[in-house]
Amino acid sequence: MTADTAIFLTFDALADLSRRILRHHGLGPNQIEAVTRTIVAGERDGCASHGAYRLIVCAATLATGKVIRDADPEVCDSAPGLARVDAGGGYAQLAFERGLPLLVEKAQAAGIAALAINNCVHFAALWPEIEAVTDQGLVALACTPSHAWVAPAGGRKPLFGTNPLAFGWPRPGPYPFVFDFATSAVARGEIELHCRSGRKIPTGWGIDREGNDTTDPAAALAGAMLTFGGHKGSALSAMIELIAGPLIGDMTSAESLTADEGAGSSPIGGELIVAIDPSGFLGDAAAQHMNRAEALFEGITAQGARLPSQRRFAAREQSQERGGVTLARTLHDDLLRLLD
Repeated sequence: MTADTAIFLTFDALADLSRRILRHHGLGPNQIEAVTRTIVAGERDGCASHGAYRLIVCAATLATGKVIRDADPEVCDSAPGLARVDAGGGYAQLAFERGLPLLVEKAQAAGIAALAINNCVHFAALWPEIEAVTDQGLVALACTPSHAWVAPAGGRKPLFGTNPLAFGWPRPGPYPFVFDFATSAVARGEIELHCRSGRKIPTGWGIDREGNDTTDPAAALAGAMLTFGGHKGSALSAMIELIAGPLIGDMTSAESLTADEGAGSSPIGGELIVAIDPSGFLGDAAAQHMNRAEALFEGITAQGARLPSQRRFAAREQSQERGGVTLARTLHDDLLRLLD
């Protein structure tokens, strides 16, 4: 991007813009801060589909009335290895921040613990949650359904959500091993960005209303997205529907879309986070065995392969060196219009 097509914002300036937009659209102060941290982190890490663009998504969702703007999440100690947070219809970010200390405490005490977040609105990637858990020296898993936008393998009608699955492994140094991917062929935000910019999508991302392959992003958004890896992605997506839906007493993607009532809000439902303390399995030998994992990572990178999130971490370092991020001027203009 050139100076004519891009604008540089410091992290503080982007955070301030996020706060102003969210406040203008009526979100409560505690919710604003948690959401803003996620927005800034996404843009900092070069995740365009989960960065500042998501403020447009938040504003649209707030306009539908489907978010409880001043929700105050409640944490419940369910069992020795289980905790819940009722997000109260607010965004998932604040609910996760409220539940994280109890999840960590339980994982360290029992060796493994799970946190169920119920009744939350979800619009972001899962890696911020994963990294918050790995920062505590714990291995982490997270998943969530969404809206029914994705057809099962062999089908033509939306049934699954994009249903992301994320995993984290703590490592020496500043960055964990993290992957976070939709079980759809691509995140819905990527198709939305292609639609905004008038670009075609690759074959295999989606089908039109008649079930035909399409490279038209608008046709794919109106039809159905596809899972990655055919039946393998489809099976993983079904698993996430189950363990982050009925297992924790929350909605499937189809139920979330029904509850949306055509409003076009972000998905409403549940999220499941599992934390594992290596010391629970290994005791004093935990450090020794965790270090053995470094040989695996070295074996990957030594042959020229890239670790998941490696590109994102590189983008983070570049952003931190510059002290901010670069937004497309058209996106920045759209964000400013949200303040009208």
